[in-house]
Amino acid sequence: MQICGISQPPALYFPQLQTNVAGLLWPFCPHPDCDFPLPQHHGGALVDIYEKLPVPFGLVRFGVAPDHPEVKNVTNTFTQTVRSERCAYYGNVTVGRDVTVPELQQAYHAVVLSYGAEDNRVLGIPGENLPGVYTARAFVGWYNGLPENRDLKPDLSCETALILGHGNVALDIARILLSPLQLLRKTDITDSSLAALACSKVKRVWLVGRRGPLQVAFTIKELREMINLPGARPVLDPADFTGLESAVKDAPRPRKRLTELMIKTALEKPVEVQAAAAGAAAPREWGLKFQRSPQEVLPSADGRRARGVRLALTCLEGSGDSAKAIPTGAVEELECGLVLSSIGYRSLPLDPAVPFDSQRGVIPNSSGRVQGVPGLYCSGWVKRGPTGVIITTMNDSFDTAQSVLEDLQGGVLDISPCREGFRLVESILRSRGVRPVSFSDWEKIDAAEVARGKAAGKPREKIVDPEEMLQIIGH
Repeated sequence: MQICGISQPPALYFPQLQTNVAGLLWPFCPHPDCDFPLPQHHGGALVDIYEKLPVPFGLVRFGVAPDHPEVKNVTNTFTQTVRSERCAYYGNVTVGRDVTVPELQQAYHAVVLSYGAEDNRVLGIPGENLPGVYTARAFVGWYNGLPENRDLKPDLSCETALILGHGNVALDIARILLSPLQLLRKTDITDSSLAALACSKVKRVWLVGRRGPLQVAFTIKELREMINLPGARPVLDPADFTGLESAVKDAPRPRKRLTELMIKTALEKPVEVQAAAAGAAAPREWGLKFQRSPQEVLPSADGRRARGVRLALTCLEGSGDSAKAIPTGAVEELECGLVLSSIGYRSLPLDPAVPFDSQRGVIPNSSGRVQGVPGLYCSGWVKRGPTGVIITTMNDSFDTAQSVLEDLQGGVLDISPCREGFRLVESILRSRGVRPVSFSDWEKIDAAEVARGKAAGKPREKIVDPEEMLQIIGH
């Protein structure tokens, strides 16, 4: 049985494992001669993985914050799987351009689309295209070495930055902006972004959300990291949390603990505050602002860049996660020279032959089975939308893999005709002048990055130019 997995493009926040389809493909027995019982696996499956960039790992490489190396250990599972004789990796292949989905369907018994969300939601307000305004996706891609964002050059010459959004991505960005350089130097953050952050004048970051403390999307681990960040003090208004202790008594434990930590932080005076009162140098600071919705990014006097954001004050209708933010009519302006929009992501259509719900930004499916196209499946953000953490997407991938196995066992997938798999795709790619990158090729790139990093005292120095990657492997 020939199965093809598509894991491009490599965009967006680390909770999605979509561009690293180890979670999706792992349920298939990873060894060609496996003779031990794996009741959930299919011992005859051959799996090929296609990736847009020459390098694998997608969101783990380009989305996970550089100071979260432990999260990146999930790449070990991918590496173990792809080294199997029944699994192969082909990078530097853009599905939809270099090879179409119908062509892949001719080559494989099943095709699984797991290409994530390479676009971001727009604010839809005046001024969002001014210089000084960036999407979280582009900013994260910049400091993580995503090739398409390597030339971003964000202007960090202001003292105050404003991040629109209350999710983990927003906290990641705030932490990177305010982290001491000595901490970042030990990570795999790119050399160019580290140099820019060394010259940064940003010392204050506000994170703004439309709703209240009970609706924040970040998790307690990321909040605790931010609270304990050396040299940066949290600024939370106790008034924002009035009455919430009783409101969360019956809330799910994660929400209750998260809210209690915010309340505790709002009420206590950090050591840094006491030091500042004693005449020490003012530390960097960050804070959460609630029930404020962006109306306009305000231009500078000459109209050449952002100078602030006009915010509509909101009240909440309803409660819990379903609460809606309703403008009250009151507004306020917040001065800032850097605006980062972290309000979510969107998947894009991959191929005209693949159904796509443009309104929801997903491929219409049932348990990963693409509607109306037998033998075509999807997983991850493109299956259900850009939500969840790593384990969410792993379980989602297992669900799709189970659908493939059920269709195989139920006769929905016809595996009687022999399919050529990569042999057919290789001839198509060759005719179009495309040279795929193998996993052993990636290991050469990996070795070069690790060697460069070792010389600088880092885990690795990411190569951000695809052409340089290809030169290293002789393409």
